[in-house]
Amino acid sequence: MSPRQLFDGLRWYVREFTGAADYDRYCERHRLAHPQAPVPTRREYEVLRTRQQELRPGSRCC
Repeated sequence: MSPRQLFDGLRWYVREFTGAADYDRYCERHRLAHPQAPVPTRREYEVLRTRQQELRPGSRCC
C-alpha cells in the first residue's frame, strides 16, 4: 500500500467518523432535489441538523 493510499484511507475514515462527510452528501442530495435553490452553508446545515435531532430525540434519555 502506497503512502498516498494510506493517507486517503485515513482521511476517509476520519471524515466519516467525525461527520464531516455528512455535509458533502447533504449538498449533493440538495443539488439533485432542488437544483434552483442555493445550497445552505455548513453552519446553516448544522443548525438544521440540530433542530431535527431536537424534534426527534430518538433513544436519548434527556
